[in-house]
Amino acid sequence: MTLTIPSMSRQWNTLADDRRQRLARVGALASGKHVTAGEVVPLLEALLQPGDRVCIEGNNQKHADFLSACLAQVDPARVHDLHIVQSNLALASHLDVFERGIARKLDFCYSGEQGVRMARLIKDGRIEVGAIHTYLELYSRYFVDLTPRVAFVAAQSADAEGNLYTGPNTEDTPAVVEGTAFKSGIVIAQVNEIVERVPRVDVPADWVSFVVKAPKPHYIEPIFTRDPAQISEIQILMAMMVIKGIYAPYEVRRLNHGIGFDTAAIELILPTYAESLGLRGKICEYMSVNPCPTLIPAIESGFVKSIHCAGSELGMERYVEQRSDVFFNGPDGSMRSNRAFCQLAGHYADLFIGSTLQIDLEGNSSTATLNRIAGFGGAPNFGSESRGRRHSSHAWLKAGAESAGGISRMPRGRKLVVQMVETFREKMQPTFVEQLDALQLQQDFNLDLPPVMIYGDDLTHLVTEEGVAHLHRCATLREREQAIRGVAGYTPAGLARDRRAVENLRDQGIIQRPEDLGIDARLATRDLLAAKSIKDLVRWSGGLYDPPKRFRHW
Repeated sequence: MTLTIPSMSRQWNTLADDRRQRLARVGALASGKHVTAGEVVPLLEALLQPGDRVCIEGNNQKHADFLSACLAQVDPARVHDLHIVQSNLALASHLDVFERGIARKLDFCYSGEQGVRMARLIKDGRIEVGAIHTYLELYSRYFVDLTPRVAFVAAQSADAEGNLYTGPNTEDTPAVVEGTAFKSGIVIAQVNEIVERVPRVDVPADWVSFVVKAPKPHYIEPIFTRDPAQISEIQILMAMMVIKGIYAPYEVRRLNHGIGFDTAAIELILPTYAESLGLRGKICEYMSVNPCPTLIPAIESGFVKSIHCAGSELGMERYVEQRSDVFFNGPDGSMRSNRAFCQLAGHYADLFIGSTLQIDLEGNSSTATLNRIAGFGGAPNFGSESRGRRHSSHAWLKAGAESAGGISRMPRGRKLVVQMVETFREKMQPTFVEQLDALQLQQDFNLDLPPVMIYGDDLTHLVTEEGVAHLHRCATLREREQAIRGVAGYTPAGLARDRRAVENLRDQGIIQRPEDLGIDARLATRDLLAAKSIKDLVRWSGGLYDPPKRFRHW
């Protein structure tokens, strides 16, 4: 066999050459790396090419909103059929680009309030969905087959050279910038201010192509702020069951809390109920979660030792600066968040607890319901069995030893994955269903897979106002189904339970009612909350917490 050596005439620097050509086209519109706000639309029209893959930084909180709005204003005759790769679509401009024909294909993680409009645009054929990703999944693909050609990011400040300071809300910026800049892509940053010297260099200037001072500071959503005044007694009862039925026996020290009033209730009864059980120093010491204001009392009471954050939270900046033993702060005093690292930290924690909109009788759950594609962000990473884990802990080993089934004799640990839901959600819609809407959405929107958030075989515990179901201890799918029905209350799924089977599961301790846990439901009152209002949280912080105006009721 004769080996033929390929021609050496092939070009191996086409991406770098393309970058140089694009930069040359827009040279007259910039002063070095700096572009005025009024020149951004012309710059994008000269820079972008039809079919480009573009990443718009859209996080849970921080958004490159000015650049996104500028993209929505370009001439669709010049810029069209873009492929948007973006973690969170939260603003109207994020979908305007599809409505105007500027963009065509979308790979994303979460859409939140834009979910209804997105569903309509998909039905109308305006959006072609590549996939609904988890955060880590999409970030990973930035470095594989979804590398952006052009990326828009947001930062607090830049200096004359183009060094960026992201401040406490770094979030997705490192993943977006590195994936783009190190594959000869173009990075455009909007900043709140131009300064002589940035407090710390979060993104070096030579990774940044252009900087624009936006007309107003970039948008930040206080997504993790929950007013204690809105927490119900049902949520307090469920929080008591979580602490006594799961956190205490498993000695859960490393965990991630999802967003919601359910987990806020847990946080606010740590200094009261958990303290009365003698659990300080035994649970909730290390967390991967944003600096939730409802964690202030638990931090001040000595429960929480360390928190790594995916992003910051409006109003928590001074508090975080003054609690550097707890948060990951830089030499400038401000926190350095990182969504990718926080997702990894949560994936390898001992427990994830969150909520959802629908759960079926296998324990599969989804936040995607009929006519609304919300996505699911990081929950599938947090709420999945971390099969690559090799370090042990009491919680991990105990859950592994208790898990039923399996054909291997090899001992293994298991991550605790908990869904905490009320049996009925808004407008008395049942949380528990025979079949997820996600299966219908798969057909309606021609998706390869139904948009399931957490798969049932990853779920270990289910908590409702009815009790705790230890699903990982169920030996068969029928047992699992009856355990779910057993805590589904007066929903149609709950009413269809086999009462004898449910009582048998209760006798085995697979289902535990509040009384089985030694909890007097009459004590589940708002008196247990360490803080009953936003004003109380400010007091707990010693005046360091400065809540957004819309949360001030005094």
